[in-house]
Amino acid sequence: ENIEPWCISRQLWWGHQIPVWYGPPKDGFGPDRPNKEERFCGASWEEVRQQAIRFYGADDVIDEANAQSAMRDYIASGKDPSQMGFVPILRRDPDVLDTWFSSGLWPIGTLGWPNWTEETKKYFPTDVLITGSDILFFWVARMMMMQLAVVEQEPFHTVYLHQLVRDEKGVKMSKVLGNVIDPLDIVDELGADALRFTMAQMAAIGGVLKLSIDRIKGYRNFGTKLWNAHRFAEMNGVFDGPRPTEIPQPTQTVNKWIIGETSRTLAEVNQALETYRFNDAANALYAFVWGKVCDWYVEFSKPLLQGDDTTHKAETQQTMAWVLDQCLILLHPIMPFITEELWGQTTRPKKLIHTDWPTYGDLTDPKADQEMTWAIAMIDNIRSARAQMNVPAGLYVPVLQLDADSAAQNAWTRNETLIKRLARIDSLTPATQAPKGAITVATPGATFAIPLADIIDVAAEKVRLTKGLEKLSKEINGLKGRLQNPNFAISAPPEVVAEAQANLTARMEEAAQLTGAIARLAELG
Repeated sequence: ENIEPWCISRQLWWGHQIPVWYGPPKDGFGPDRPNKEERFCGASWEEVRQQAIRFYGADDVIDEANAQSAMRDYIASGKDPSQMGFVPILRRDPDVLDTWFSSGLWPIGTLGWPNWTEETKKYFPTDVLITGSDILFFWVARMMMMQLAVVEQEPFHTVYLHQLVRDEKGVKMSKVLGNVIDPLDIVDELGADALRFTMAQMAAIGGVLKLSIDRIKGYRNFGTKLWNAHRFAEMNGVFDGPRPTEIPQPTQTVNKWIIGETSRTLAEVNQALETYRFNDAANALYAFVWGKVCDWYVEFSKPLLQGDDTTHKAETQQTMAWVLDQCLILLHPIMPFITEELWGQTTRPKKLIHTDWPTYGDLTDPKADQEMTWAIAMIDNIRSARAQMNVPAGLYVPVLQLDADSAAQNAWTRNETLIKRLARIDSLTPATQAPKGAITVATPGATFAIPLADIIDVAAEKVRLTKGLEKLSKEINGLKGRLQNPNFAISAPPEVVAEAQANLTARMEEAAQLTGAIARLAELG
C-alpha cells in the first residue's frame, strides 16, 4: 500500500541494463513532436522486436547494437538493400537498473527464476531474512514488493534485524578514525569460536553491538575452560567406555542434579533460539557450561571419581560423559570448531554437525535440586565471608552450626564431604551461640559461625579495609562531581559519560562490600 515511484535508473558501468528500447517517432519529427522517441519495454529483445513490428507495421526492426551485422546478413542473403523498405532501428537505454531494484529480485534471482526447477522451487519462499536495520526500506521492502509483483508470493515470513557492529565505545568503525577491528585478525589471534560467541552474546534485539578485544579474550577463555573440562574427564577415565546413547539414571545427588540442570538449559536455549534471542541462548550456555559444569560439577565429581566406591565412580563417569556431550551439542551452533574437535577425539558414529538436536523434556529431580542448591549457597557464603575477612585461601577453618532445620541438616549430611572440601572446612560443631571473635554466615534454613579470633589480626584488617574505603570514597566523590557538572554532561562524548557512570557504579558496589566487611570486623571486637 501507498507505494510511490522511485528512480530506478543509475549511470553505472555494471548492473542489469534497463530493458527499454527507443525507436524513431512513428509519425516523424516535427514542431509538434520534437524528438519524441517511441519506447518499448520487454523481458527480451524478441519480445520488444515483435512489439515494434506491430507498432510500426514494418517487416522487421533492428537493434542498434546489431545493426551492422544485420545489414551484412541481409546483403549476404542476396537481397538489394535499397529494397529493404522501412526498417526502424531501436537503441537500448545505456543506463542500468538501480542497485536496490536489481537486488530486490534476490530471493528468486538466485534460484534460477524464471527457469524454475523442482530443486529450486522448494527453496522459495525462503524462511528468515537476516539483515541490518539501515537497509530495511532500501532492500527488504523492495524484495517484498518485487516478489509480490512478479511471483505473487511473500519471499520470507520473518525479518531479523541485527545491529551494526561498533567499537567498544559505541562508535561506528571507520578507517579514518582508525577504530576498525578486522575479524580475520581476531580469528588469527583468538579463534573464530571466541568471535562467534562474542557476537552471539551481544546480539540483543534492539541493542548496540560494541565489539571489544577484551570481551573476545574472555570468551576465548571460555573455550579453554571447556577444553580443560574434557581433559579432566579424559584423565579420569570418563571416555574409556562406549559413549552413552541413553540418558543416565544415577543414584548420587550430584549426578541427578547436573542432569536436571542440563535439561533446564536445553529448555532455555530452545526458547531463546525460537524467539531469535541469540544473546539469551549464549548467556544460558555460558552460565551452564562454565558455572554449573566446569566449576561446580567437575569439583563435586572429584570425590566420586577418585574414591574407592567403583559403583559411584562408574555412574559419575557415565553421567559426566553424557553431560559433556550435551554441552558440545548445545554449543555447536555458536562454537562449531572447538566442539567438533572435542567430539571427534573419541570414537563416534557420525560427526557432531550431523548429530540430532536433543528432545528430552524436564529431567530435574526436585530433591536433588534443593540439596545441591543449598550446598552451593553454603559454599558460596563461606567463601565470601572468608574473602572479606582475608582468611588465607588454602586454610581449613572450623565452623560452628548455630541452628539448622531438617532440610538443611539433611543437605549437609548427604553432601558433607563435598562442602568441606570446596569451602575449606576443617570441622562442623554444634553450638548454641557464636563466640566473641566469630562472624556469622546465613544459609537457607541454617546459621553458621566461623571463629576468626585466632586466625586473623582483627586490628590490622580494620586498618587495611578502612584505608581501602577511604581511597574509594575519594574516587566516588570525584566521579560524582564530574557527572554532576553540567559542562561535562553537555560537552563530553556520550561514551565518555557512560564510562564515567559505569565506573561510579562499580566503585559504589565495591565500597558497599568494604563497608559490610568493616561492620563484620566490628562484631569481632
